[in-house]
Amino acid sequence: MSTPAKITPISGFPEYLPAERIVEQRFLDVIRETFELHGFSSIETRSIEPVDRLLGKGGDADKEIYAVSRLAGDEDDAKWGLHFDLTVPFARYVLENSGKLQFPFRRYQIQRAWRGERPQEGRYREFTQADIDVVDVGELSPHFEAEMPLVIADVFSKFPVGEFVIQVNNRKIPNGFYQGIGLTDVIGTLRIVDKLDKIGPDKVKELLVESGATPQQADQCLALAEIRSEDLSFVDRVRSLGVEHPLLDEGLESLANVIRTGLAHAPGRIVADLRIARGLDYYTGTVYETQFVGHEDWGSFCSGGRYDALASDGRNTYPGVGISIGVTRILGLLIGRGLVTASRSTPAAVLVALKDDESRDAAVAVATALRSRGIACEVAPTAAKFGKQIRYAERRGIPYVWFPGAGEPGDEVKDIRSGEQVPADAAAWSPPAADLMPAITRTS
Repeated sequence: MSTPAKITPISGFPEYLPAERIVEQRFLDVIRETFELHGFSSIETRSIEPVDRLLGKGGDADKEIYAVSRLAGDEDDAKWGLHFDLTVPFARYVLENSGKLQFPFRRYQIQRAWRGERPQEGRYREFTQADIDVVDVGELSPHFEAEMPLVIADVFSKFPVGEFVIQVNNRKIPNGFYQGIGLTDVIGTLRIVDKLDKIGPDKVKELLVESGATPQQADQCLALAEIRSEDLSFVDRVRSLGVEHPLLDEGLESLANVIRTGLAHAPGRIVADLRIARGLDYYTGTVYETQFVGHEDWGSFCSGGRYDALASDGRNTYPGVGISIGVTRILGLLIGRGLVTASRSTPAAVLVALKDDESRDAAVAVATALRSRGIACEVAPTAAKFGKQIRYAERRGIPYVWFPGAGEPGDEVKDIRSGEQVPADAAAWSPPAADLMPAITRTS
């Protein structure tokens, strides 16, 4: 007799238990509802894109793009790859549908993405992202760059993620600054500076010098990256470094507009942080990264920026700005470290008890009446003793047990937390609003 194969999880592909899935779904509900409140329309794109497009639009070897091919296919099948983010497929979607879209086009997209990187805490091979973008034809108004972090601040204020800060920079600031001090490899310098949080300033300086910068130029790069402020004081601090360049002026003005808007509409949530670079080379303007206070070691959970040349058909260019919430990454922290919990592992607020097997039809009628009024419930699986049925409800976190025909006039319902049992009519009774859906609470 053969031994059955042992089932082992595949690292980097998270699967949630029912209570954890409730947390995820509630978070997605908050995200979707908030995006729609801000006027974004939902789209969904295919999971695969041509590999050459993925590699040419921000992809690199570090992404380890998953190739897709048929088991019995030919070599050409491997030309497709699973998308590693939602921005690249969105740019392609805009190009294919430009004649049918109304611009500026505001879209949100909540989908899975895949990266073949090494799995670790907070880093996954399969994950869910929630993106918003605004795209226009030819030119994109800069006020959209100030709008993006306001939407994110709205999302995170409605879900128990804890304290957070949205860090904002503008790629024109380092681009102009680096050129102003004589550095020519702007993208390479950006990518090195983007590693500051991971490797520290000493190692960054060493890498900058190795890449061709002088020690003085490297020090100037680090001095720029050290500037951070919750108000407009960052402008004077940059000016005090004595570097001049037209692109630097443009970036400072643009970032000042974003911070000014943040001070007016989301005070304390948005800060200017000039170390933020974003490694993807298609960003051209404002860039964003979001961290949770007290969990900075996890890095950014929500990021994005402005891009001007990602979508172009040769005649028209479609500049855009977007920001992406790393849903799975956030849940890895909140669920993995026990920071949030769901009040129950089922949507059901009521368990309809069974007196005996013959009473199942009556119990189903009660459940049907409750469901018709939006009250989630289930019928007890067996006609066990009532004590056992109550314990079944307790294990699942169901707060109420319904007893058909238990009272003189009819049915009764019991709050199994307090023990209170009262007469009830399935056509009229409702639980308190707080019990209608599972509650998501922060534990620390």
